Amino acid sequence: MTSIVKKSIWFSWLLIVPVGLWLTYQVYPPPGDISLWEVFTFLLLMSVVASMPMVVNNTPIFLIQWVSLAVFLTYGIFVEMVLMQISVLILLMRLRVQKSDIYRFPLNSLMFFIVSLVSGLIFYTLGGTHGDHLTDDPYTYILGTVYGISNYGVNTLFLILLQAVVLKLKGPYFGKDFIWETVTTLITFPIGFILFELYQSEMGIYSLLFVGIPFASLSIILSLYYSSGKVNHFLQSAAEIGHQLAERLKSDDVLDLFVQKVIEMLPVDYAYILDVEEDKELKLIHKVEFGEVLDPVAEPLEKGRGISGLVWAEKKPVLFHSKKQWKHINSGYIPAGAESILGVPIVRNNQVIGVLVLAANKKRAFEKSQLMIIDILCSYFAVAVENARHHEKTKENSERCALTGLYNYRYFENMLSLEFGKLQKGERDLLSLILLDIDHFKSVNDTYGHQSGNEILIELGERLSKRIGNIGSVARYGGEEFVILLPDMMKGDALKLAEQIRLLIADNPFTLMQSMDDEGKQLDVNITASIGVATAPQDAEDSLALIRHADRALYVGAKRSGRNRVAEYVK
Repeated sequence: MTSIVKKSIWFSWLLIVPVGLWLTYQVYPPPGDISLWEVFTFLLLMSVVASMPMVVNNTPIFLIQWVSLAVFLTYGIFVEMVLMQISVLILLMRLRVQKSDIYRFPLNSLMFFIVSLVSGLIFYTLGGTHGDHLTDDPYTYILGTVYGISNYGVNTLFLILLQAVVLKLKGPYFGKDFIWETVTTLITFPIGFILFELYQSEMGIYSLLFVGIPFASLSIILSLYYSSGKVNHFLQSAAEIGHQLAERLKSDDVLDLFVQKVIEMLPVDYAYILDVEEDKELKLIHKVEFGEVLDPVAEPLEKGRGISGLVWAEKKPVLFHSKKQWKHINSGYIPAGAESILGVPIVRNNQVIGVLVLAANKKRAFEKSQLMIIDILCSYFAVAVENARHHEKTKENSERCALTGLYNYRYFENMLSLEFGKLQKGERDLLSLILLDIDHFKSVNDTYGHQSGNEILIELGERLSKRIGNIGSVARYGGEEFVILLPDMMKGDALKLAEQIRLLIADNPFTLMQSMDDEGKQLDVNITASIGVATAPQDAEDSLALIRHADRALYVGAKRSGRNRVAEYVK
């Protein structure tokens, strides 16, 4: 909400409410024999009711209409207005409105003043009056019902206009909070007639106690009922999220989904996940602020340091409702504007493997029941991440060469078939393949040993990966043979690249870390490679033919011509 709108609300309140109360006092004054003590007793009851709102969908439900009805019928519109204004003040204080939302005080005061004024004027226009003589007039209940309906109707209309015009909120406007308020109003409104009748009887002021205690019990029951329903909803959502996490096979996907669902479930402004590394420090690995994923840049935290370090050290979740509760802790990466903080350890096999920290700029944004739900979700998350990492490791072992870390023969063949399928469907224009074989590699093994030969294979794999980058895929085809797949690369460009690779090998000696010369220095070994190049569709009609023709170019065109050269397949 802009500052202009907030100032307009304050100006409207100053212009309408004080003057409106004075005019109401002049036109509809309270009874001359009014007892201030009895009015104070009503105020006390309204204050208790105001301090026990139900919060549904972050909207406080104010179950006070029944008391205001009894006050209105007894003392008239002015007293009802004054007591309602005080009750609104108590309600907002109970909700602990933040400084940034201080405009809610004049806004709610103005709203309830208008509601009281309109519903009261309708009552008086229809011939209604107030006082103890009404108990003998059945028409009182009809007019009282009209008063209650108009009071609730004007209040609902005002809220819809407020959401649509002032706050610019989109619908639906008749959600769960509207249903709950309607039902509870229908349940509690008749109590106002009972309170009025009992108060006018011999019970007098004791009727407030007689009616107030059952209402307090009803409010508590309704609040517990709604809270239990909300917790059940959270538990069902947590179970569904757990299933969704278990379906993800990549740890990054599990991480992204987990944070996304947590942010959807709770009013989160900031979300951080920290990973325990070697049981020494916490490293920030995921950072989301106001729905935007940011680079997780932050200094590592030691155990016991900061909020996340405290959670790690104690292996227990923490919940802070305001900055006053946690500002003495070195929080590190948490923004200055944060107020509410929820921190939960991510535990697997009784060991903390990470920490989840959620924060919001609003005070008391999180509840204890939500802490329990997030704790359950963290358990699901820990299992899902472990399973995903295990799957990734198994998949990597089945796809990668254990020595060089490059793709292996099996994975390459699948990748080649996939790419050739794209070529045949028209999704690719060309598919070039480079096949490379180290010259006289057997003599290298015989001279320097197989361990030194492995060092050369490893270094060659690193050179090829660095040179190819994202333009293609490198795989160890077998023994001392390597293959490079280059989608959408013309044959001429593939030949130029092959020549660059040949020079990269021939002009740069390979250092043998495990071998030394007579002077105790590490040995540098010069090796060369022969390379064959073929391109589909001009050189081959299927994937096996592409490999076969590149292999033919390698051995016939390069090896037989003296080695250390590049040859292309020629039909």
